[in-house]
Amino acid sequence: MVFVSGWVLNADMWEYQVPFFVDRGFRCVLLDRRGHGRSDRPSSGYDVNTRADDLAALIEHLDLRNAILVTHSAGGGEAARYLSRHGEERVSGVVFLGATLPYLRLAEDNPEGIPEAINEATLAQFRKDRPKWFADRAHGYFATHLGNDVSPALIEHEMQRCMSASPFATAEVWKSTFHTDFRADLRRLTVPTLIVHGVADQSALIDVTGRRTRELVPHAVYREYPTAGHGLYVTHAEQLNAEILEFVKS
Repeated sequence: MVFVSGWVLNADMWEYQVPFFVDRGFRCVLLDRRGHGRSDRPSSGYDVNTRADDLAALIEHLDLRNAILVTHSAGGGEAARYLSRHGEERVSGVVFLGATLPYLRLAEDNPEGIPEAINEATLAQFRKDRPKWFADRAHGYFATHLGNDVSPALIEHEMQRCMSASPFATAEVWKSTFHTDFRADLRRLTVPTLIVHGVADQSALIDVTGRRTRELVPHAVYREYPTAGHGLYVTHAEQLNAEILEFVKS
């Protein structure tokens, strides 16, 4: 299993998944994308093609085969582009959790998208007060208003993890994710696919992302969690792990 983290997160985000799967005999490989976690912080390469190539380099370096890609948020786009750019030979399945697919930006051929003004305002807030941007969204990230039991300490811990990404990578990956159209990548997808999305996801609105991704990948197994937000890998870890395990076994 190859775990591809969400935007501004790193390999440690999977602490509720990896022990579960290791205990069941899986080899778990985790990637810190460039500018994130323990990886280097280069001045370039934050476009989705380069990030997909980074994923390919890891998979090929370790000579991984029959891999299940487990992705979150922007990591879903990296996996989709990897599969269309490098082929599906080494992969036996892909999991999209709260993925920011298929295309976020409002355009003439994408009327369900998000206006460019939202992107510009977000980038301006990153430059002005990046910690506040994350703090303002912390409780919504876990949908605590729906009764999800997440301690203040855990919320603070995850927000610090988000802040650990370099400011430059934070903005560049955001821009790349917002402007990249993955619809063609998803239409070419043939490997078994699991899509899981929180109905209360405030970071990747389900009508813009999860439900549209399902339409483009009709063979996918699709699950909606009514009380989950973007942080479903924490709040719904037990249910999610069982869902992924069932998918892998099938």
